[in-house]
Amino acid sequence: MSSSRIPRFYDLTVEERRQRLAEVLELGAEDVAALTAADALPLEVADIMVENAVGTFALPFGVALNFQVNGSDRVIPMVVEEPSVIAAASNAALVARAGGGFVAEADPGAMIGQIQLVQVPDPGAAVERLGAARARLLAAAEELTPGLCARGAGPRDVEVRLVRSPRGETMVVVHILLDTGDAMGANAVNSLVEALAPMVEEIAGGVVCLRILSNLADRRLARAAVRVPFHALARAGFSGEEVAERMLYAWELAASCPYRAATHNKGIMNGIDAVAVATGNDWRAIEAGAHAYACRDGSYRSLSEWAIEDGHLVGALELPMAVSTVGPVVQSHPRVRLALRMMQVSDARDLAALMAAVGLASNLAAMRALATEGIQKGHMALHARAVSHAAGARGAEAEQLRRRLIADGEVKIGRARELLRAMGSSS
Repeated sequence: MSSSRIPRFYDLTVEERRQRLAEVLELGAEDVAALTAADALPLEVADIMVENAVGTFALPFGVALNFQVNGSDRVIPMVVEEPSVIAAASNAALVARAGGGFVAEADPGAMIGQIQLVQVPDPGAAVERLGAARARLLAAAEELTPGLCARGAGPRDVEVRLVRSPRGETMVVVHILLDTGDAMGANAVNSLVEALAPMVEEIAGGVVCLRILSNLADRRLARAAVRVPFHALARAGFSGEEVAERMLYAWELAASCPYRAATHNKGIMNGIDAVAVATGNDWRAIEAGAHAYACRDGSYRSLSEWAIEDGHLVGALELPMAVSTVGPVVQSHPRVRLALRMMQVSDARDLAALMAAVGLASNLAAMRALATEGIQKGHMALHARAVSHAAGARGAEAEQLRRRLIADGEVKIGRARELLRAMGSSS
């Protein structure tokens, strides 16, 4: 695509937005049909995806614009119910363009499968035997994963850890590192460690207990960086230099205080989760890995890092990103396939890198708002639309009510109903 900038996109009708996206992204008839379908997930597919299905549940499917990542423009599909998430990411991406946009990358897909051994008579000797058997274990793992190996992925390493249990027992935990390619890889990892467990037990002694992947995928990291000139940060009566300094103070609190870090990181995940849902990925696994990574040094802290350098605010984000661009969900869900085509991703690493960029954009937007006029002004302006609709207003009346709620400073359903009744009686 030539550019992800579509000025005044927000002011278009839903149908006009669809038409513009179809033009910009050169969407085909099948894509447009998936985008406009009233129910993108057929009930018969939903029944296959989960147990006891009785229906489907819809969420807003939107797009974040203005993103420039590694020199290329990208439109970012996002599925989220929270007002301001898409607008904030789009706004931050526009700010980032002043410095050349985002730079992002992701590691190959090495996932960790754990085999837990308990009641090991001599844990130290078990570690030595397992280390000596590394080549044999890897060879066995390759035989168990022929499909991955044929695609250039497959087993990469065997590691052994000693873990002290709360009851004082020393457990031996074997980590099997498996490159899962463009798959998230949970099923492949779980199948592999279950199949390898008898051999591990025979070599180490003791009793195998758990055989399961870890969602702390710290061998599958994604990174994004941005460099924003001061002039692009000016806002709400603050100069760009003042905004940068205040944003740095905001980050320093998140880097030092877990109470702030939790909300700071939640803001990062706002964008990442929305892309994960849109692309059919396991946002719960991504969340678990991200928060575990945030406390890898023993203290929960900010996932992002910010600094001021030579008249620029410089930000970086690194976190585990186990995502997939293949598999049953991609094949069966029309809108997931559409989302991946809209992003023009080449593989899982490309998707992971883009998601890291979206997370950093969400962080940039939140800190800039917090450090200036506060988070609520923009959030409540968008929230007022949903409140107006919930109160029963429609069409031009809803827009009038939205403006009155914002002017009134009380964006609540009760107040909206009062104003709506007053508007009705005066007409």
